[in-house]
Amino acid sequence: MKRRMINSLLGVVLVVVVVFCVPLALVEKQTIVDSAQNRVDAAAVRLLDLVDNRLANSEPVTGEHFGTQVAEGSYAEIRIPGQPLITLGTPPTGSRPLTATESGARGETVTAEQSRSDVEHEIGNMLLLLGLVALLAVQAAVALAVWQARRLARPLTDLAETAERLGSGDPRPRDRRYGVPELDRVAEVLDASAERIGRMLTAERRLAADASHQLRTPLTALSMRLEEITALAHQPETVREEAGIALQQVERLTDVVQRLLTNQRDSHGPTAGGFDLDEVLKQQREEWAATLRGSQRRLLIEGLTGVTALGTPGTVSQVLATLIENSLMHGAGTVTVRVRTSGSSAVVEVQDEGAGVPAELGNRVFERTVSGRNSTGIGLAVARDLAEADGGRLELLSLRPPVFAIFLGRVTGASPR
Repeated sequence: MKRRMINSLLGVVLVVVVVFCVPLALVEKQTIVDSAQNRVDAAAVRLLDLVDNRLANSEPVTGEHFGTQVAEGSYAEIRIPGQPLITLGTPPTGSRPLTATESGARGETVTAEQSRSDVEHEIGNMLLLLGLVALLAVQAAVALAVWQARRLARPLTDLAETAERLGSGDPRPRDRRYGVPELDRVAEVLDASAERIGRMLTAERRLAADASHQLRTPLTALSMRLEEITALAHQPETVREEAGIALQQVERLTDVVQRLLTNQRDSHGPTAGGFDLDEVLKQQREEWAATLRGSQRRLLIEGLTGVTALGTPGTVSQVLATLIENSLMHGAGTVTVRVRTSGSSAVVEVQDEGAGVPAELGNRVFERTVSGRNSTGIGLAVARDLAEADGGRLELLSLRPPVFAIFLGRVTGASPR
């Protein structure tokens, strides 16, 4: 592209130089010739006047009287009837000298001549000057073409590198502008595309991290329950009951995956409806039974019963499971799940007997990658996102003892447990 731009601009300049300089050279050449001819004519007229004056005054006409009237390099002849030929200067060499002849009233004739070598020398100087000007113009055009080609080629190279980086998975925008509207528009489109690709990649990575985190514990619990079923193969009724619970867990896992995908694609989520909060708590007690026995911990459910809350049972179950897992992983002693009401909200609190949340963390525990126990720091962030997407909210009510609360809309009243 650089070569094409240089060749194009150079071609235009050469055409302009030819179109401008050739007519100018011809005009200047004719002007120089005409000017030299006018000088010869003027010299002939001047000599004739001098000769006429001397003849009118009956004075002698000789070469000594007119020697100073002929410039160096010029030649003149004076012809007077009845007198010898008078010559002034040196006859010009070469062919076709410039000549002018003037005649007087008494028959006298004056012929002035000038060599064409001086005229040709002047024409050569003029052509040399025009050639130098044309050469400077061409050099300036080449320099301008090289500068312009680099100015346009460098942005195109940068844009090509940006497109290549996008294709290789590096979506960082470069935010470079070049002062050329068309190139700046392309750069803006590429930067916008880079931002969109970056958001998409971030969302995909976030979905993968959330899904892996949210599915890890339920899959572990399901695995432990299947191991129990295997150990109880000689008790058909117990096996049937445990298998039914395992199937319910699989359905909830499916719901978790679907919910994560829904939140990923639609931040508003589906419209929440009423559900029995006691059923969700019962499911959590059954799902965490094996894990609690293995860790020699206890899950205590207290507070109100018969509460109909607004939300999605699968989502609330997942948020509650995250809080219970958080208590088992980072807390100690009995995990207490308490149901109460607050105004028009149903509140589910999860508390344990551990050391609590460090004061320097506070509500930062809901930020991604923030953790006080060397964990991933994803669980609580995902839980809060799920709660908010379902129309509720997740809050940290107390640092010590640690109390997390899920606030949900409430449909009906409740009774003590």
